Amino acid sequence: MVRYSWAQAVLALSSIACAQDSSSLPPADGLTTSAYATSTGSVGTATVGGATSTYSVQFTMPAAADVGPHLLPNVKDPNAKQAQQLCPGYQASNVMHTANGFTATLSLAGDACNIYGTDIETLSLELDIQSAHRLRLNIHPAYLDSTNTSQYILSEDLVPVPRQGFASADTQDIDLQFRWTNDPTFGFTVVRKSTGDILFDTTGSVLVYENQFIEFVSQMPENYNIYGMGERIHGLRLGNNFTTTFYAADAGDPIDQNIYGTHPFYLDTRYFQVDNETGAHTLVANTLNAKSDEEYVGISHGVFLRNAHGMEALMNPTNLTWRTLGGSIDLYIFDGPTPDMVTKQYQIGAIGLPAMQQYWSFGFHQCRWGYKNWSEVEAVVDNYRKFNIPLETVWTDIDYMFQYRDFENDPNTFPYPEGQELLSRLHANGQHYVPIVDSAIYIPNPNNASDNYSVYTDGNDRNVFLNNPDGSQYIGAVWPGYTVFPDWQSEEAVAWWTDSMHEHHDNIPWDGIWIDMSEVSSFCIGSCGTGNLSLNPVHPPFGLPGEEGSKIFTYPEGFNLTNATEAATAASLSASQASAVAAATPAGTSTTAYFTPPAVTPGVRNVNQPPYVINNVNGDLAVHAVSPNATHHNGVEEYDVHNLFGHQILNATYQALLDVFPGKRPFIIGRSTYAGSGKWAGHWGGDNTSLWAYMYFSIAQALNFALFGVPMFGVDTCGFNGNSDEELCNRWMQLSAFFPFYRNHNTLSANSQEAYVWASVADASRKAMAIRYALLPYMYTLFYLAHSTGSTVMRALSWEFPNDPSLAAVDTQFMLGPAILVTPVLGQGMTEVQGVFPGVKEGEVWYDWYTQTAIEAQPGENITLAAPLSHINVAVRGGYVLPQQEALYTTSESRNSSWSLIAALDANGAASGILYVDDGESVIQNSTLIVDFTATNGSLYASSRGLYEDTNSLANVTVLGVQSEPTSVSFNGKTGSKKAKAVDKPKRDIKVRNKYDTFRAP
Repeated sequence: MVRYSWAQAVLALSSIACAQDSSSLPPADGLTTSAYATSTGSVGTATVGGATSTYSVQFTMPAAADVGPHLLPNVKDPNAKQAQQLCPGYQASNVMHTANGFTATLSLAGDACNIYGTDIETLSLELDIQSAHRLRLNIHPAYLDSTNTSQYILSEDLVPVPRQGFASADTQDIDLQFRWTNDPTFGFTVVRKSTGDILFDTTGSVLVYENQFIEFVSQMPENYNIYGMGERIHGLRLGNNFTTTFYAADAGDPIDQNIYGTHPFYLDTRYFQVDNETGAHTLVANTLNAKSDEEYVGISHGVFLRNAHGMEALMNPTNLTWRTLGGSIDLYIFDGPTPDMVTKQYQIGAIGLPAMQQYWSFGFHQCRWGYKNWSEVEAVVDNYRKFNIPLETVWTDIDYMFQYRDFENDPNTFPYPEGQELLSRLHANGQHYVPIVDSAIYIPNPNNASDNYSVYTDGNDRNVFLNNPDGSQYIGAVWPGYTVFPDWQSEEAVAWWTDSMHEHHDNIPWDGIWIDMSEVSSFCIGSCGTGNLSLNPVHPPFGLPGEEGSKIFTYPEGFNLTNATEAATAASLSASQASAVAAATPAGTSTTAYFTPPAVTPGVRNVNQPPYVINNVNGDLAVHAVSPNATHHNGVEEYDVHNLFGHQILNATYQALLDVFPGKRPFIIGRSTYAGSGKWAGHWGGDNTSLWAYMYFSIAQALNFALFGVPMFGVDTCGFNGNSDEELCNRWMQLSAFFPFYRNHNTLSANSQEAYVWASVADASRKAMAIRYALLPYMYTLFYLAHSTGSTVMRALSWEFPNDPSLAAVDTQFMLGPAILVTPVLGQGMTEVQGVFPGVKEGEVWYDWYTQTAIEAQPGENITLAAPLSHINVAVRGGYVLPQQEALYTTSESRNSSWSLIAALDANGAASGILYVDDGESVIQNSTLIVDFTATNGSLYASSRGLYEDTNSLANVTVLGVQSEPTSVSFNGKTGSKKAKAVDKPKRDIKVRNKYDTFRAP
């Protein structure tokens, strides 16, 4: 049935809450106001000088509009039925070998348990060795009948299925072996042939396969090390007593709960102690017990479950249990054996390689919710220039919209002519502009003839919006009021979206798009706007930041209170606000009982209240989201594809921007993602908070999205929610300078936190940006390698040094590519920081970025590094050549400056590196340039290939780690006054200055 909620009886008018824009202001002299509700909204009266006039008051949706039944997740219910104890499992039969594997029939091994759905009696199993490194196991219903007609199998049109990678004759090349048994019921193991290690093992457990519940269990070794399984805020290494939920949710970055994206993939690394005499390998049971004087080897594999339903993964001490609310088991295992190879196999073989980004996107970006007009935006741009802090791109949040409607600027505060003038100046200076676009479309008030909105009208005419099960339009609510939602499975949706993008770009020539609210979010349960459009535009059922009841009075974390009067005033205001909110929404006097989902009806699905309750951050699946029974034009229910809305809108936006900017790479940052979204877009970490903990967690977030094939990742630097402070912002601006996507952004009504607000933050930002912009050629080359091979840009230490078990959980340091190690300060009041320098035992050499001297470190030692405010520790790894350009104000200026090289020699006096150069913007390159650098035996060589011409000169070369002073220095065989030489004995480096040569191919 259609999910209408409170809206059918809402006009018990005494329950209607009204909000006035001027509610926080006292009436002016001689002015009295009042408001009352009507069947079409609310009317206010005002008396000025004895004359009374009426005006409309925006209707505020009741808070109850977004409150669902009180649910107890099964994982928290001690009385929940356990499928492993009650269900019979399956027996395999009819095994038939194929060119690359085998097929079999799975039949219920006993009476159906129907524990959380209807058991599927007969299943088909397909085992497919797809490549030399990838195995696929697919289990799905053998046929559809009256008991499972609603079973949804994920369409290849939405998430492509990886294909065969080689001929059947090559199947023996894979280092994986699949074994199965029927004792006592069907189970299987996946074994690494070279070591005998069991990577996946379901024996001893039962397979449960129902129309709304699938469960399978894999046994795991003690203290296993897995990474990924997102999206959630958590440390890098997942614990062995942790449940992660996969259900895209509009939730402001809660710790350890499901948030915006869905990535059911993990990297598993197992460490083995090596006996130097026998060569025997012994599994390390606890990485914390690893010793620096022992020899270890790490071996990794990856697992991906291609399923888009709501899911849970229960990471128990001895097993990992998968539970999904539908779909099929489409399991992929990648044999590695290194973390780098796993990520490459996952991206190349399964989800696709990440998009190559435009060069300008690696500059610094500034945004906030709260820039009220173009003048404020321009002032921000001017202030960054005034304080000489590089600014590449300015963004606007929903403030720029007319009544929060997509693709329409507010004609008073963000008029098109003024915006065009500003953007013309930005573009002339090599700068850029990106606006936000939300995922819901305002539906006009039918009783208001002036309430026109062509974006909706065009979409409605083209039938591109989600429906209710009865065929009527599904109407939820987001920022502009009652809204509809694009159905990306309708035929005209992408074309309509493209046309809307085109029209808006014609009015305001932006350079990229920011997609938000794409989980997809709705502020009410069900089709709450049905029958209530005469109230539009309505206010959300909660206060916006800065409104009465939602003002931010909190001091920044750890703030040193020096003004007692100010502190007392803030505390009083905060208490008064809390009291007023409590009075307006008094707490209930009785305990709310948990809702019990209806009993299973054989052959019938209950998508609104599935029998198994996942541990969703918002509780009921329809809370703050489009309801599960919203229906797509092909008949598919939202229940089956909810986790794909964000993925699909990114695809649609990518197609649209290819049309808006023919031949250019689209720049898109999106909030909700799925496996493979990196093909089209980058991602930011969402609505974090201005707390040190969120700064720390940002590293693990970035590393996870590196695993997920979304390297263009960053967070709201200095924090989004709450008030930031000078010290936190100082440290965070420096940390984020080493993230691929670098943006400062905060919420409405919070304190300003642009980099120029505090003198020390401005100084810290300039210093960190100088390093970032100098390294842009290196970072851009890393992205080229990620785009072409699936390698990572940001890396965990344990991935770059995979044979060191002591690094398994390190997430307070990270690598930028193979050559840069970043050790940030992540706590308040610290002037020192501890860090490890990996590989020293094996001869790795590390150089301090600033002093260019070798760092003295012992194997496995956490050494103390000086870290005064405005300083972030950066080290260069010996053995690498780093190409650089000048750190100037914009990426365009830097890109057209002279080159320099740092050759950091390893213990053997050698180094190598690579540089990739192209035009920085085209999807298809007419020409490129790749330069390979090699330093050995006292010489540095550069060889180039490709036809792209870079005319910038090579200005200087710095060689780190020189052991003795050379007798002469030459460049391309030339010596003399044109080549100045400087040798720094304490630093053991050489600087060679040059005026003429370039990297052009000979």
